Amino acid sequence: VQLQASGGGLVQAGGSLRLSCAASGRTFSSYSTGWFRQAPGKEREFVAAIVWSGGRTYYADSVKGRFTISRDAAKNTVYLQMNSLKSEDTAVYYCAENLRGTKYDYWGQGTQVTVSS
Repeated sequence: VQLQASGGGLVQAGGSLRLSCAASGRTFSSYSTGWFRQAPGKEREFVAAIVWSGGRTYYADSVKGRFTISRDAAKNTVYLQMNSLKSEDTAVYYCAENLRGTKYDYWGQGTQVTVSS
């Protein structure tokens, strides 16, 4: 499975971005896809996840009400709509695939999000 994350960029505080995570090489349904982020000097942290079957979503408290994760099964793509961005959202964002509900097995290359205040 290969994951291609895209959509990052530079945006002013209060602005919006939409990240995409396109999966290829998958021959079966995964359990879930998640987004994580890592800011300079900080550990990687969970942002959001979506379960492919049923669409249940999970969010970190820091992004609830501002970020929305969604999926398009036909395109094998997961999106992260980020609104009301803050400077503390600045980080490299990674998507990851959880094949069987136990751990994240595959990771994308990351896309930089920079929010200027």
